Amino acid sequence: MYQHLLFENTDGVAKITLNRPQVYHALSPALINEITIAVKAAESDDSVRVIIITGAGEKAFCSGADLKDVSDSGQTAGEILREYYNPMIQAIRTIPKPVICRLNGLAVGAGCSLALACDLVIAREEAYLSLLFVQIGLMPDAGATFFLPRLVGMARAFEIASTGRKVYAPEAASIGLISRSVPASDLDAEIEKTAAYYRNAPTQAIGAMKLVMNESFHSDLAKMQQHELENQERLFKTYDAQEGIASFLQKKSPDFQGR
Repeated sequence: MYQHLLFENTDGVAKITLNRPQVYHALSPALINEITIAVKAAESDDSVRVIIITGAGEKAFCSGADLKDVSDSGQTAGEILREYYNPMIQAIRTIPKPVICRLNGLAVGAGCSLALACDLVIAREEAYLSLLFVQIGLMPDAGATFFLPRLVGMARAFEIASTGRKVYAPEAASIGLISRSVPASDLDAEIEKTAAYYRNAPTQAIGAMKLVMNESFHSDLAKMQQHELENQERLFKTYDAQEGIASFLQKKSPDFQGR
């Protein structure tokens, strides 16, 4: 089914691995389309509780747009963003399940945008992010102008975007650009530990948190309280909420089922 990525679902953890190593997993329209399909497949599969996105090998997570493919497509930049990039980013941001970026190597250009669209980014210390659009006379896209200021503040976001400099994982973690930076030897263990937590968490509650928090930057307090009210009423009726409340009262660990 997939030609440019690997997809596997093991014990509730769906792993999407970008697999174009000859171009450092550059984003061609075909790869972008496959990422979107894979994310939607994970969304519709009730057995999936958490998604991991990474790149094959150790050098690169994603090197950004495949400019040769862009040139050969005959489409304008706007058409490509509208048809491919924007649906991919929307799929990641609107899936009501947690998405973890395993940042195994460089994430540049739209590859950086892809990483920032994930809910958590856990990176090996040698990895870096760079919005290098400015180096070819362009501005960041694929949602980067939305995510970056919200993560690090306007002044720092402008500096990172307008210089296109490399932000290595330790600095990225210290300024809130990513979640955690770990030694390369600890990366997989950290990813497995984090995925295990979400695999056993109340998935519907986690999904509601994600989708409601997405609204927080362009809503007022009253609207957010209404979102909370509507989702809390729905969640209270779920199996996991009833299991969680009963387990709390019985002083035992809950067995969440994601329903």
